[in-house]
Amino acid sequence: MTNPLLETEGLPRFNAIEPDQIQPAIETVLAENRRAISAITAESGPPTWYSLVAPLERLEDRLEKAWSPVSHLNAVMNSEPLREAYNACIPALSAYHTEMGQNSALYEAFRSLAQSDVYEQMEPAQQQTVDNALRDFRLAGVALEDEAKQRYAEIAARLAELSSKFQENLLDATDAWHRDTADQSELTGIPESALGVMQQNAEQAGASGWRVSLDMPVVQAVLAYAENRELRREVYEAFTTRASDTGPHAGRWDNHPIMAEILDLRQEQAELLGFDNYAERSLAAKMADSPEEVIRFLENLAERARPVAEREYAELQAFAKETDGLDRLEAWDVGYYSEKLRQQRFELSPEDLRPYFQAERVMAGMFAVVERLFAIHIRERDDIETWHPDVRFYEIHDSEGDLRGQFYTDLYARSHKRGGAWMATYRGRLRHEGALQTPVAFLTCNFTPPVGDKPALITHDEVITLFHEFGHGLHHMLTRVDAASVAGINGVAWDAVELPSQFLENWCWEREALDLFARHHETGDPIPEALFARMTAARHFHAAMQMVRQLEFSLFDLRLHVEHDRASGERIFDLLEEVREQVAVVRPPAFNRFPNSFAHIFAGGYAAGYYSYKWAEVLSADAFARFSEEGIFNPVTGRAFLEHILEKGGSEDAAKLFRDFRGREPSIEPLLKASGLAA
Repeated sequence: MTNPLLETEGLPRFNAIEPDQIQPAIETVLAENRRAISAITAESGPPTWYSLVAPLERLEDRLEKAWSPVSHLNAVMNSEPLREAYNACIPALSAYHTEMGQNSALYEAFRSLAQSDVYEQMEPAQQQTVDNALRDFRLAGVALEDEAKQRYAEIAARLAELSSKFQENLLDATDAWHRDTADQSELTGIPESALGVMQQNAEQAGASGWRVSLDMPVVQAVLAYAENRELRREVYEAFTTRASDTGPHAGRWDNHPIMAEILDLRQEQAELLGFDNYAERSLAAKMADSPEEVIRFLENLAERARPVAEREYAELQAFAKETDGLDRLEAWDVGYYSEKLRQQRFELSPEDLRPYFQAERVMAGMFAVVERLFAIHIRERDDIETWHPDVRFYEIHDSEGDLRGQFYTDLYARSHKRGGAWMATYRGRLRHEGALQTPVAFLTCNFTPPVGDKPALITHDEVITLFHEFGHGLHHMLTRVDAASVAGINGVAWDAVELPSQFLENWCWEREALDLFARHHETGDPIPEALFARMTAARHFHAAMQMVRQLEFSLFDLRLHVEHDRASGERIFDLLEEVREQVAVVRPPAFNRFPNSFAHIFAGGYAAGYYSYKWAEVLSADAFARFSEEGIFNPVTGRAFLEHILEKGGSEDAAKLFRDFRGREPSIEPLLKASGLAA
């Protein structure tokens, strides 16, 4: 039998992948890669792009195409056999990547290439690839002594295991909790769309009535609409204590020991490399020059936003007391009374807009937006193998008819699927001997699924999420760079990688764009002008409260990685309280264990980098300001963004690319204006 994971010429054969094939496939690829790398480093003569870098990129590409379907399935179709196979490969992959990063022969070959006359004749993208490789070799500990090298490798392997376990605990804790009820009166206030999902959840589980779960669409519906305060508290507690020592499953999947060990190991790893802390190591590959610079940026925003947020919160407290005689506004009340206040002030609820956002029509409209912006064409194919009936597959062609990228979409929440929304890659752009490999992406969300024969209707927030993730996808797929290591999102400074995603969100608020897809699912009518006016008027509702919440996460993440002391141990919750004292207006209850589910920094790539969302908001708001000035569908402006940002990928410095597009350094003023914090 052939192993489908070793057939990397086409698209993945998802239905043919079996868990027992995973480890043999990965071991085969790693062994073949090691032999090939030995041959590359044994070659005589001065290294060139074609004798050194290009072969290494092809090896990395093959490994990605073998592993990414496994990683993806583990996230969207999780099962015990798949999880075991996935985890069995983590140590081997970690060891391989550490070996690559610490391979002295490879490092010397790259140094030799960088110092040669050949380097001066290389294309800018190729030079950037070499420069990045030398930086990454140093960050991987290539210059360490043997004992320190070995310790670095041990740390890298353990960190990979811990991150995987963190995510597993979170998934298991999320799936483990539910509350069934046969009494619909307990769910009074919750919209029909969410009730339908809860009823469908119960049916699929063989239960009667309604099943309240910790899937995000259900949690959001309960916290925003349930009149049953005790139900809100129960769901809030279950959600905010996942994978912790408190709550309904206290201690069963507690991530706290994992977090403590991760912080210790990251700090030790940074010290091995000569950094004072892990944040310095993290920023070595980002736009920001130092942790202090980032902290100043965040604190500057906090100084502007917190006074406004305090006024917003005081107003909310007064409203809750006036409405229901509530003397104390608890964390599980904030969403509920915010929604009631929004409805009173603007006569607007997200449910008022939901009928206008049929998921499939939103997809088609989003495609129409980017087709107008970037002169591309997107079409669906129904002959491609997928992992679930909900999954769709699309191709992107440019104005010349050339294939630029392909992508899968998996939009709806379900059991055994990781929460959240993300874009991941199957393969990147790569040119070899005249043949061009086009990029392929996975676009994953967790929206409210269709119920029965009714279409999937999503909220405006979910529309924004979809546009956000597709922005990442376009960054990956529309690249023109042939050097794989800096094509698409590869090689992009982490604090600039959110620029295209947050940038694309802006079209979710523009009438001209909304009219392409925001149509009532029954009548086909566009959003009425009065409803659109209320929607835009409510855009900045509690924007300052939302901003200080994100600043809380960003400052917590950065200080956590700046101030951690291995000798005295972790201060996770003490530090979080200090940050909240500085910036927060909503103070959660003592049982809240938010860090235990903060997967971005403990199981994702955002450690000492969560601030990237806020910095990218500065860039995206400023970039969109040019469209506001020149026309939101101005083809010249769209072409400029395509050429300077999307097509260039990581081939040039992110700050330079932004200046090339905007004609100047980024300004914070458009963000303040977009957030309602400046006139």
